[in-house]
Amino acid sequence: MKNPFRAGSRVYLRPLEPEDAATLQPWANDPEVTRHVLISRPMTLADESAFVERMRTSERDVALAIVLRRGDRLIGATSLHPGPGYNRSAMFGILIGEKREWGRGYGTEATGLIVDHGFETMNLHRIWLHVVSYNARAIRAYEKVGFRQEGVLRQETYREGRYWDTIAMAILREEWEARREGGEPRVPASRHRVPAREAAGRTSRARNR
Repeated sequence: MKNPFRAGSRVYLRPLEPEDAATLQPWANDPEVTRHVLISRPMTLADESAFVERMRTSERDVALAIVLRRGDRLIGATSLHPGPGYNRSAMFGILIGEKREWGRGYGTEATGLIVDHGFETMNLHRIWLHVVSYNARAIRAYEKVGFRQEGVLRQETYREGRYWDTIAMAILREEWEARREGGEPRVPASRHRVPAREAAGRTSRARNR
């Protein structure tokens, strides 16, 4: 592992480095990857480098590379974006850009690692996300970590020639603590219905530019 910040059994999180931009940039232009994130224009290497630098120097945002322990290969990125300090709330985002690694649980593990950091180190009270309703695989992954549905933003996201619902989800500190103490089942029952069509990627709104 190179400069690990949080380590799991199969992946670890580390700070984003300037040279990571060259790996991230093709993912930002891949329609299969960006189907679930707020990227609607082509991204140049300069754009991606600016994003990495902005995240690297931010005093509030935490953006980390997701790296496979085996082979030490970068496969994605994840982030927390806190709001006003008195709310102790942060938006969560994740991008698994390496498509051959989709569906293997790496995104779930990375989500758990950064959620732990948010509550243990950043003293957050609430971590939230928005996910498009057709991304059923991502929704299941978030539920495994303990996120719960809070509401539905009807026809809020425009993709592929039509409007889709957006699912609002969050996890509270007390829920995270209960899970760590064994007070809740590891995978809570689903609280919503999603379309049968599933997306292969596992992302949420981490990539607002």
